[in-house]
Amino acid sequence: MPTPQRFWDRNAAKYAKSKIGDMPAYEITLERIRSYLSPEQSMLEFGCGTGSTALLLASQVREIIGTDISGEMVRIAMEKATAQGISNVTFRQATATATQPEGPFDVVFGSSILHLIEGLPETLIQLKDHVKPGGLFITKTPCLGEAGVFIRMVIPVMQCVGIAPYVNSLSILDVDAAIEKAGFEIVETGQFQKGMPSRFVVARRPADS
Repeated sequence: MPTPQRFWDRNAAKYAKSKIGDMPAYEITLERIRSYLSPEQSMLEFGCGTGSTALLLASQVREIIGTDISGEMVRIAMEKATAQGISNVTFRQATATATQPEGPFDVVFGSSILHLIEGLPETLIQLKDHVKPGGLFITKTPCLGEAGVFIRMVIPVMQCVGIAPYVNSLSILDVDAAIEKAGFEIVETGQFQKGMPSRFVVARRPADS
């Protein structure tokens, strides 16, 4: 199985051209995220991919730092930002937990990424340090643990032939428990997507932590 960086570098162009499978669910997710944002805030999006979501949220906050393990994803994201004339979003190649000089942030956000992270409990603990006390952690996570047996059987086969990355088959309960165990307090959850369950969570880092 290729490394995550190599896998996503190889698939970046195809990913950039792919369409969102459930646009109504995506728009609801954006609406819920925007309800927590304000113009003075700084935001970190880890696993930003080709930057589409960060660019859609850019007008709601002071600045966004978007990071991704794939240099090709970041290159495409930077091209999009330039083409759209958006100057308050910066993209850079980095792991989810890499220290960012602009941090900690008012909001840390990751969409469709937690299930792709090995060592998720440790990663969430490190991500908490990127959130200001009293700040927010927002995520939307596909829960393959809630999927049918066929999908869970096919994924390992796809990984063996290099057409799927590492995937953790999380359940909805797994996602909530991992976020809470990392020290966040969950303030909102949702399930907006049809078909494959995808857990939307807004959590707060306690002000005294």
